[in-house]
Amino acid sequence: MNIKKFIRYADWWLIGAVFVLCVFGIICIGSATHINLGESASNYYSQMVWFAVGIFIMVFMAHINIDFISNYYLILYAAINVLLVAVLLFGRSVNGATRWLYFGPIGIQPSEFTKIIIIICLSKLIDKNRDRVNNISVLAIISIFVLIPILLIQKQPSLSASLVLIAILAVELFAAGLDYKYIMYVGAAVIPVVLFIVWDVQNADPILADIILKPHQINRILTFINPVEGSDAYYQTMKSINAIGSGQLAGKGLYEGTLNQLSYLPEPQNDFIFSVIGEEFGFIGCVGVLLLEFFIVFRCILIAMSTSKGFYRLMVAGIAGMLAFQTFVNTGVATGILPNTGMSLPFVSYGGSSMWTNMASIGLVLNIGLKRSKSLFEGV
Repeated sequence: MNIKKFIRYADWWLIGAVFVLCVFGIICIGSATHINLGESASNYYSQMVWFAVGIFIMVFMAHINIDFISNYYLILYAAINVLLVAVLLFGRSVNGATRWLYFGPIGIQPSEFTKIIIIICLSKLIDKNRDRVNNISVLAIISIFVLIPILLIQKQPSLSASLVLIAILAVELFAAGLDYKYIMYVGAAVIPVVLFIVWDVQNADPILADIILKPHQINRILTFINPVEGSDAYYQTMKSINAIGSGQLAGKGLYEGTLNQLSYLPEPQNDFIFSVIGEEFGFIGCVGVLLLEFFIVFRCILIAMSTSKGFYRLMVAGIAGMLAFQTFVNTGVATGILPNTGMSLPFVSYGGSSMWTNMASIGLVLNIGLKRSKSLFEGV
């Protein structure tokens, strides 16, 4: 490891934004888990540990030989699929979903790690076929490559993780120079299918929706289409919107959020952490968090644009797409503009697997940034 080079040329704007979000997230998790009221602080301290470990993961990933590891992308791909199969066979079921593998007291969520592994493997596969990316047979192979882990993840089920993989695929294909006609074809095919599913879920006897969607997923779509105030299905969204709105401009203050402190918010430390931010830090806090999230995405895009190697550019584009998509969905669910689906807010929400995946991805971005001849961002 060349620590001197890392200290001199690393993108400290990017690192600083990540660290600020992570620390702010820990503070919000403390409020969400009511440590001020004497409740268990285990999640609060766990997030601190995961952040500390995440720093080492980030630095480690910033120094690995990406080119050497990418030569074994098929082995990496096979390994993550084996882990996903192991989840289905040996995973622990929680609230009707089987997403966790436990090794003694330590639990990991392979669907989270799949994101970063797919970014590496997919980038290598597309780069190897960069001159034929608009060939139908090549596009089919690339799509199937991502479809296999998506199907395994959907068996858990985890719609949110599946959607992230689709977003990564879309962003990387776009970055690889996918012909716009294919984007139009996909749009022409997907839009009618989405409209049909929206219509189908509202039928008493669905034609297709109950085959491809779980009952709770259908219920969430129905609630989004026709929100009925007071219903159990709309409860989470309603409380989240109320909490964010009650924060007004500057918020009620840390530990002062009424809905949060009285435990009206669902999963406030994870899926609805943005609701805690809105109630306690107001519009200013929400905008600040979103600006930091998209500043991180912006720095990733700048690094992607500054590298001439297609493989590196695809990886950073995939990471930027992953972080932007997760931010959009998490905040969209919290504000009621998207159907309810569990997705963490990058670097802010509670969760070790999510934290480590995001920190590993930033490490890869820094790694690629260090390969430039000189820092493009000196003086910025």
